[in-house]
Amino acid sequence: MSDANLLEATVRTEFGKGAARRTRRDGNVPAVLYGHNEEPQHLSINARAFAAVLREHGTNAILNLDIAGTPALAMTKSVVVHPIRRYIEHADLLIVRRGERVVVDVRVNLVGEAASATLVTSDVTVLSVEADAMSLPEFIDVSIEGVEAGTQINAGDITLPAGVTLAGDPEALIVNIIAAPASAQESEDAAAEANGTAEAAE
Repeated sequence: MSDANLLEATVRTEFGKGAARRTRRDGNVPAVLYGHNEEPQHLSINARAFAAVLREHGTNAILNLDIAGTPALAMTKSVVVHPIRRYIEHADLLIVRRGERVVVDVRVNLVGEAASATLVTSDVTVLSVEADAMSLPEFIDVSIEGVEAGTQINAGDITLPAGVTLAGDPEALIVNIIAAPASAQESEDAAAEANGTAEAAE
């Protein structure tokens, strides 16, 4: 993960819903920076610049904040997005230190094609891992190339990048490969073939 995500931030002195609306109206995101026993800071960050970083690096992006000339390293703890208009309403930022290890949820990326006549199911889209804050993976690749029906891939089966360890349950089911159900047409064809065979036997 690149640490070049420089974002300028200013300290907010007004609080409450009205102040937050004014911050957003000015093209900024209201945010709170906290952690490491530091006093929380209420910040205002340019919405376009912040959204661009999240689009490029995901919500685990490490942010180089310039708070009125004072540098700070942070990562996004949570981001609230408007359910309809999709703009960022608020962000919680967590202070991090170089060399610190953190636990984050990383997106699972399925790679390849399973064997023919199979169906791939996956109810889990993220994997909880621990890694250096400055080297967080943006996603974890999980290969399903040629995998046959009946195969299950648990969290503990996944090969993680160097320096990354599993933080969640190793028995958690990530991917399940099952036999694909026959289509309605295939079922009709099979039934017709079976009937034809039975009639021929008579």
